[in-house]
Order: sequence, then C-alpha cells, then structure tokens
Amino acid sequence: MDHAATTPVHPAVAEAMLPYLGERFGNPSSVYTEGREARRAVEEARAKVAGALGADPSEIFFTSGGTEADNLAIMGVARALRDRGDHVITTAVEHHAVLEPCHYLEREGYRVTYLPVDGSGLVDPDEVRRAVTPGTILVSVMHANNEVGTIQPVEEIAAVCREAGVYFHCDAVQTVGALEVDVDRLGVDLLSVSAHKLYGPKGVGCLYVRRGTEIEGILLGGGQERRMRSGTENVAGIVGFGVAMELAGAEWRRRSEHVKPLRDRLIEGVLGGIPRVRLNGHPERRLPNNANFIFDFIEGEAICLRLDFLGIAASTGSACSSERGEASHVLLALGIPPQKAHGSLRLTLGRDNTEEDVDYLLENLPKVVQDLRALSPLA
Repeated sequence: MDHAATTPVHPAVAEAMLPYLGERFGNPSSVYTEGREARRAVEEARAKVAGALGADPSEIFFTSGGTEADNLAIMGVARALRDRGDHVITTAVEHHAVLEPCHYLEREGYRVTYLPVDGSGLVDPDEVRRAVTPGTILVSVMHANNEVGTIQPVEEIAAVCREAGVYFHCDAVQTVGALEVDVDRLGVDLLSVSAHKLYGPKGVGCLYVRRGTEIEGILLGGGQERRMRSGTENVAGIVGFGVAMELAGAEWRRRSEHVKPLRDRLIEGVLGGIPRVRLNGHPERRLPNNANFIFDFIEGEAICLRLDFLGIAASTGSACSSERGEASHVLLALGIPPQKAHGSLRLTLGRDNTEEDVDYLLENLPKVVQDLRALSPLA
C-alpha cells in the first residue's frame, strides 16, 4: 500500500524491455545496424510517450527519472534566461527534486518565492499572480502532491503564467497514469514524468518541453537528446517507459475507477474505527489512490514498522525523504504542528490491490494504533 513510492513493472513492460537487455544491445549513437536498431527503438518509445501526453515527439527529452527532469526544467530555464530575469516562483509543498534546485539557485544569486498553501494543500492562483514580478522567469507547481494527494488548479495557474509571459513547469510524476494528463489542456510549458510511478522501470523518465521554450541542458558530454541531456540513452528503460506510457494513456480511467472505491473504503474505515485521527489533504481534490492520516500521540514510523511485521507496506510520506527523520515539510506547510506531523501515515493503492487488502489493513491498524498509544507517554 505504498504505490506512491514505486510500482511493480507491468508484465508487458518487462517483456518489451528484455530484448534490449540481451541481443539488441546497441548504442543508439552508433551508425551500424545494432546502433540503428537501438535508435529506432528509442524514437518509437518517444512517440509513445508523446502520444500519451498529447505532445509532439520532438518535445520529449528522456532523463534518468523525475528528479533529473525537475532539475533540468528549473536550472535549465534559469540558465537560459539568466540575462532576462532572476526570479522563480514555486510552492512550499513541492517535492525535494524541485525545492533543492530552487535552493541551489538562491545560492547562485537568484530570488525564489515559496508560495503558501491552505490547510488542504491547495495553492491559490491569485497568489501566483501577485507573486509575479518583471524579473520572474519560471513558475513551478506540481500537478498533485506526492504525500497528501491534493490536486492543484494547474490549468488556472497556467493561465496566470500565460498572461504574464512566464514559463510554467509542472511536476506530474504522481498524476500520469492516475489522471488524464494532456499538456495542451493543462497549458504547461514543461512537465516532468517518471516511469517507475506508472508500472514502468526505475531510472528513466522524461521532461516535456513545449516547442519554443528556451532552456539549456545541465548535463554536458556527448550531446545526446539533441544536446539537452548528454549520456548514452538507457535503451531498455526507455522502451519500457514507452510501453508503460502507452498503457497509462489507455488505462488511466480504469485504474482510477478501480482504486477510488478502495481508497474511500479505507478512509471511511480508518476515520470511523480509530479515535484521534485526521485525514490530510483536500477531501475531494485528491488523487484517486491516496489516503494520508495523522494519528495523535504516536510516531508514523512506528506504525509503518508494525504494519511491515504484518506484511503491509506503508510509509510516513515521500520515500525520497524517509531517511531524513524530519517532520514532513508538506504537513508543516498545511499548518500541522511538528509534533503531530510526526504521526503521519500514507497509504497509496495500486492496480493489484483488492477489497481483501483494505479489509486486512482495517482489521489490523486499530490494534497497532492502540498498542502504540498504550506505550506513549503522550496518550
């Protein structure tokens, strides 16, 4: 129950990748037959990814995943436009793959505005409008939050950016495969995707860059990906990514309709069966598979460990931040006190989860919480 952290590779994805881990091993930059075969596979995958996003293949640049795509979007635009502006706008609830490049830019002399969110995690588009200055070059707001599941008003924010003549980047790592993601409908200039969040392989993703957007590559070397991202392409991973995106484009509605009733059953069971618990994130504008709770008086990490003993995989928040030992910056931005924020539990469902899985969790979680509270001096 931690599909926001990663997903299992779809069997069709694994099958498509296998030949490129064996006999079709060519380097796509090579001119002989094996290299041309690899190049053809990369370009076919590029077309699949583009088709799933409503983009043109020339607007897709393969990366090592969502983190690199976010870094490329933020630092690439900042470098390309450094003579025209030095101001970036983002939010307090972004993934660290966005926040850390912004912190880096600040150390380089750029100005960054971190917009607040309301108690449900929503950004106000009017706050974006008020934050834009003549020196603003980029706005970066995620499509949906990876911890609490709140879906942002991306189309409205994109309209603000278009009106101001400012590039808009959107981290859509959690939404591709769960929601309809069409770059024209959303109105974004740049969009980040990661394969392993949508039943593809780890270590591959992409950045969509709308034609005409000014951006510089941040990895220098052999000039692959049209000089946007040097480094020999991960052919097997890219092939798998293409198939995963094709499946996501065809199945996102069915996947959503499968997990949403399970999520609602889960939320109802937890809120109705355990005292002193709250649901985090927006009650309606949330990812169809996401349920994030705070349990008073106990640590979320302790809950996760107890659940692991019972064969249930869960998390306290972003898997990328699980070793920090700090209260979630997302929950703090929602106005939750640090002591309470440590009591968070994130449950995220996937295509293979069943009603029996949810029932098993609901049978065991109340006892886990009760036992931990009995040991807590705060309870």
